[in-house]
Amino acid sequence: MAYRGGYGGFGGGNQMQNLFKQAQKMQEEMQKAQAELEEMEIEGSAGGGLVKVIVNGKKVVRNVTINPDAVDTEDITMLEDLIIAALNDGYAKAEKVFNEKMGAFNGLGF
Repeated sequence: MAYRGGYGGFGGGNQMQNLFKQAQKMQEEMQKAQAELEEMEIEGSAGGGLVKVIVNGKKVVRNVTINPDAVDTEDITMLEDLIIAALNDGYAKAEKVFNEKMGAFNGLGF
């Protein structure tokens, strides 16, 4: 087998350098997308807006707002269910946004 130069079968140094630059650029784009996800405010709600939650694009809860009309001391279970529903709504929306932003990077190992 003849030696053709280069490194590990990748050909010349320029090819390796280009691959490295592409990987670096993708990593920078991924970091930018992750930062955008952290800054987003996505609202989830339930009960016609009686309970609202704000989550970021990484599904971290930032705020919970409960309308006083949702508070019935005789039926705390309903309020608990509304909170869960609002969180699930917010998480579903955040998941969609996350997949839109980060889908291109799946499986790249960064």
